[in-house]
Amino acid sequence: MTPAVASSAVPLLRRRLADYFELGKPRVVSLVLVTTVVGYYLGAAGTPAALPLFHMLAGTALAAAGTLALNQYLERDLDARMERTRRRPLPDGRLLPGEALAVGLGLLAVGLGYLATMVGGLPTLVTAGIAATYLLVYTPLKRVTPLCSLVGAVPGALPPVAGWAAARGSLGLEAWILFAILFLWQIPHTLAVSRLYRDDYARAGIRVLPVLDQDGRRTGTHAVTNALALVPVALLPTLVGLAGALYFLVALVLGLGFLWSAVNLARSRSATDARRLLLASLIYLPLVLGAMALDKLTF
Repeated sequence: MTPAVASSAVPLLRRRLADYFELGKPRVVSLVLVTTVVGYYLGAAGTPAALPLFHMLAGTALAAAGTLALNQYLERDLDARMERTRRRPLPDGRLLPGEALAVGLGLLAVGLGYLATMVGGLPTLVTAGIAATYLLVYTPLKRVTPLCSLVGAVPGALPPVAGWAAARGSLGLEAWILFAILFLWQIPHTLAVSRLYRDDYARAGIRVLPVLDQDGRRTGTHAVTNALALVPVALLPTLVGLAGALYFLVALVLGLGFLWSAVNLARSRSATDARRLLLASLIYLPLVLGAMALDKLTF
């Protein structure tokens, strides 16, 4: 290989690696890892050991990236129709479907195998359940029914449960409270996103609620209902002795602010208030999880 050919091959290799990296949706994986860490930290007695936590995060990252790559493989035709996703590696033609399938299956298998070997059976089972629900139930339902958002909230709420299982070796009430908080948070969050990109989703044939609910009445009602339910549920960590009074106050204030944003969307049904609700959701989750971790009670 001549120097000129070698120098031209380097950018191509970098581009190729970047496309493989993009298949795994690194921003989504980052959120999965953050919620997993919170579940692990809250489930651990005292300060968690670094090496077991590293093993949990490594296996989770591989399995999550594999799941998301397989999701892009399954939805490549939908992504090609939407403005916000048509430049992804598969619809843009930078990667072949067979490549994405092989990468996704490989990452998922290695991630689950790593978790089973280095962490334990229960967190591996929860992680496998996340992948199966996301790929085999949620992904096909997006073409069929607006109930897909409720189903999709299940795998999105399970990472802290997996983290708790890795730290404790078992599941308890506290783990399912964490699940409930993330589940209820996701509904207003995803409704806000769906409202903002309603035309894109409609073009692709994705049947989220805002696509079918053109006047926005049901969208607003569902956002308010779930944000309202989230307020008392998010206070449960203090009531069961998982977090202290400081967390209670933070969760209450943030929950009421989140609810107010949902109420505004229900009133106006506008894209502007959908964007504000989305922003409120992005503020709510890290602050609530951070306050819970900071105000953790040793037990």
